[in-house]
Amino acid sequence: MDPVPWREAWHDALYAAGRGFYVAAGGPAAHFTTATHGVTGRVLAEALLRLWQVQHPGTLPSVVVDVGAGRGELATHLLAALPESFPTGSRYAVAPGREEAPGPVVRVVAVDVVDRPDGLDPRIEWLRSPGGPDLPAGLNGLEEALVIAHEWLDVVPCTVAEVDASGLLREVHVDPRTGEESPGPALGEADARWARDHWPGTAPGDRVEVGLTRDRAWSGLLATVASGTVVAVDYGHTRTERPHEGTLTAYARGGVTHPVPDGSCDVTAHVAMDTLDADELHRQRDLLRSLGFTGARPDHALARTDPLGYLRALERAGAEAELARRGGFGDFWWAVKRVGGPDVP
Repeated sequence: MDPVPWREAWHDALYAAGRGFYVAAGGPAAHFTTATHGVTGRVLAEALLRLWQVQHPGTLPSVVVDVGAGRGELATHLLAALPESFPTGSRYAVAPGREEAPGPVVRVVAVDVVDRPDGLDPRIEWLRSPGGPDLPAGLNGLEEALVIAHEWLDVVPCTVAEVDASGLLREVHVDPRTGEESPGPALGEADARWARDHWPGTAPGDRVEVGLTRDRAWSGLLATVASGTVVAVDYGHTRTERPHEGTLTAYARGGVTHPVPDGSCDVTAHVAMDTLDADELHRQRDLLRSLGFTGARPDHALARTDPLGYLRALERAGAEAELARRGGFGDFWWAVKRVGGPDVP
C-alpha cells in the first residue's frame, strides 16, 4: 500500500465503515475514559449549564446538543443535571422519575457516528453523524441552543506537515499499515496560508498540524445555530505555545501508543484553539473557578452529623478538583461563541 496524506489515513482509521476506531464495537469507552464519564461528567454537565445561565440569565435553552457524544455519556449527565441546574420555575426539563413538568421540556440531542446505543435514556434524541468534520443534515436551524463539542475537534483529521532540509513546509504522508512516514509535496495554497498566518514552521524538522479543517468544522457547527451558545472543550494550544514537534499521538487500551492509522487506536492531535471563531477562550481550570466550581472540601464536621452526605460532598469536591487539575483536565481550553439572539448582531 502506497503512503497517503496523514489526513486521509487518519479519517479512514477513525471513521471508515466497519473498521474505523470510532465505529467499532465498544468504541473509545472500551479503551479509555474521559471527563464525561462518572462523577466528573456530572460536574462538567452542571458547569456547561451554568455557563448558559451566565450568558443567558433567567432563561433556559430550548435544546442542548452534544456533538461527538461517544455512547451518550455527557448527554446522559446533561439530562440529569437540567432540573438541578436551573431555578424552579415555569420552564425546566423533566427530571428522572417524573412523568411531566410545567412548561416546555428542554430537548437533549446527542450526535455521533454510530447508531443509537442500547440502553440510552429514551428522552435523549440521537442523530448519526457522517464523521470527521461533517454533521448530520438534521442538525440545523437550532434556536435558543446550547451546543457542546467536547473533544470533537481533536479528532477532526487535519493536514500534518513538516519543514524539510531546504526550509520548505511539506505535507507528511504515512503508510496506513505501519505508521511509517515519508515526505509528500509542498502544502497546497490554503493550508500554506493557514500555516503562515497561525503556525509558521521555520526550522528543518518543525511539525505543523494545519488547523484549517478544524476551523471549517467549527464554522459549520456554528452555522447550525440560529441563536444560542456554542462551546468547544478540547486540549489545544495558542500561538505563543505551538509545539515545534507537533502533537499527533494515539491512545489504545488505556495508554498512549504510536499513531498507526489502521483503526486499532484513537488518532488525535491538539487543536489550535485561538484560530477558532470564538468570543471567549478560557483554560478549563480558570473558567470552572469563575463559575463557582472550586473543589473545596466539605467541613469535616459534616462527617459526624451526616456521614453519607459528607462522602457525597467529598466525592464531588474530588471531581471538581480533577476537572481543574494542572497537567490534566484543567489544561483543556473552552472556546465560547454566542450566536444570534436580540443582543448579538
